[in-house]
Amino acid sequence: MPVYNEEGAIGGVLAQWVAMLDALPDVQYRIHVYNDGSKDGTARILGDVAAGYAGRVVLHNKTNSGHGPTILLGYRENAPTCDWLFQIDSDGEIGPEKFPDLWDRREGHDFLIGRRQNRHSPLPRKVISFISRMTVRIFYGAGVNDVNCPFRLMRTAVVIPYLPAIPADTFAPNVILSGLACRGRWRIFQAPVLFHERQTGEVSIRKWRLLKAAVKSFGQTIAFARKAKGERAQD
Repeated sequence: MPVYNEEGAIGGVLAQWVAMLDALPDVQYRIHVYNDGSKDGTARILGDVAAGYAGRVVLHNKTNSGHGPTILLGYRENAPTCDWLFQIDSDGEIGPEKFPDLWDRREGHDFLIGRRQNRHSPLPRKVISFISRMTVRIFYGAGVNDVNCPFRLMRTAVVIPYLPAIPADTFAPNVILSGLACRGRWRIFQAPVLFHERQTGEVSIRKWRLLKAAVKSFGQTIAFARKAKGERAQD
């Protein structure tokens, strides 16, 4: 769970996830929370929460590197220690209620991902989501609808071989992983998840910065696809 400036939401979000995961009898878990250099009171709140949920919530304080690089760092550090990786954002826009649906389906799949419903995004974000989906479809293949959805359960034995090749500064590693799932014909399961409007905090990337971030993400996604294709051709 990557976190940046979520002092108004993070305590409640973690409480919901711990309660839900504790209620599932066949889940042994740890929630690794990566505080990406927050400038508000997030670090203090996370320290208290981690102490209260000792052994279940693990806090990692780090310098700011951005949402995507923080997600990728979490994958790389934790994939070798578990059979499954699950990623969720910290803003509460997707709740834990649909996680059991993914968990119950895991044995027959490698890559289980949400498809956000009831999402009322501004037009620029809708356009970017559409282009992301088309980019993955053109350069990797079809199979995932909501390619950047932060609600994904991944079998680590399948994911681990690809993580070292994804550059550490990748803006949207989840888009690339969705592409790899399509290209590699991983066993994919998609489930509708309800999107809740943000109640606290602000979206960190807006307007011109959003456009620049989108261009960077598309470029990195395409470059990775071409590089991987070239390496396979050489093999």
